[in-house]
Amino acid sequence: MERSNAATLQTTHPEASKSVSALNLSGAVLMMLFLPPFTYYMWICMVQFGGALVSPAALVGRIPAPTPLSVAIFLGWFLLQALLQIVAPGKTSYGLPLADGQRLAYKMNGPFSFWFSIAAAALVVYTGLLAPSVLYDQFGPLLTTANLFTLALSFYLYWLGKASPKPERLSGNRFYDFFMGTALNPRIGSFDLKLFCEARPGLIGWVLINFSMAAKQYQLHHTVTVPMILVCAFHFVYVADYYFNEEAVLTTWDIKYENFGWMLCWGDLVWVPFTYTLQALYLVNHTHSLPLWGIVGIVALNLTGYLIFRRANIQKHKFRKDPERLVWGKKPEYITTPRGLLLVSGWWGIARHINYFGDLLMGLAWCLPTLFNHPLTYFYIVYFTILLVHRERRDNSFCHAKYGADWERYRTKVRWRIIPGVY
Repeated sequence: MERSNAATLQTTHPEASKSVSALNLSGAVLMMLFLPPFTYYMWICMVQFGGALVSPAALVGRIPAPTPLSVAIFLGWFLLQALLQIVAPGKTSYGLPLADGQRLAYKMNGPFSFWFSIAAAALVVYTGLLAPSVLYDQFGPLLTTANLFTLALSFYLYWLGKASPKPERLSGNRFYDFFMGTALNPRIGSFDLKLFCEARPGLIGWVLINFSMAAKQYQLHHTVTVPMILVCAFHFVYVADYYFNEEAVLTTWDIKYENFGWMLCWGDLVWVPFTYTLQALYLVNHTHSLPLWGIVGIVALNLTGYLIFRRANIQKHKFRKDPERLVWGKKPEYITTPRGLLLVSGWWGIARHINYFGDLLMGLAWCLPTLFNHPLTYFYIVYFTILLVHRERRDNSFCHAKYGADWERYRTKVRWRIIPGVY
């Protein structure tokens, strides 16, 4: 990739053209107009209508303003995570090479930040500074606070990218550049804003909101049900495992290719903590039990998905660091191209995005403890399926443009996209 005369970076990325298509622009507009109200809609359905779907008119008059407590909690949390990112101990790792060959340094201190944050939250509750149910009680005001904060941060990100002397991938449309971002790796000194937002406040906040839901269930019903325990445990293990394998995030699509604008920023700070907790939110007032066979089946489904997801991602990560490392005890098979290597053995010989298959199995396991009374509790698996299919198709287009005929050779060797034998 080279700098153009217009100081705009030209790339082969499917969204890197200087003029944005009407379809992409309309999609960005719809997402910004639809998604924030939809997060309120799901919360209102859960807490005021027992999980039942209602008319969107229910939003009228029900969107709460921030409270002093919600603002204090959100800003205090964000600043705590930023401070931990800066001062907490952790090793330095390097990202994949950029267009100019540079590899950015990242401080990998997620495990310390995660466990410190869990301990700090427990201490705050133990000392009585905050009630354990506070995140449930302030959920609506916190959602509004997070939306407003993310909007303000996105304007800052837009300015930061435009002011940067580095060449960046821009569309030329101000709104779309605000939505997608004006910089691939916006930083304040060595503080990487994209990695921080992706890996800190929202992810750990997701776990703590779940715990607050469980505390509210106990407060209201004097019990924490098995379905609530399963949901909280699955999510806790998922996030804890993310930090245990934190370095692998440096090879993900978001870090490698996506500019950091409203889309990713809002997704990290609002969408993840306030919609991935939907099952726990529903279970607060639904105290049903599960048969033993159901518990065993759901745990087995989650474990299967987790093993596929994690082992496949680690295998890919290790192959990128050392292409000669054994895969399943054998020398790896791969296609050599002018643009890099394409692994066709191990997990990645089964499907091109076998990790997505594991992710979908886990997502289904997270929804099943809610049973089948209301479809909204299955929103996560429906949304995630659409997201991953869309992302796989974007990746396919990108790789076809990048590798050309070599990509066609790869597709003949690895036929399935996500689900072996199905898709």
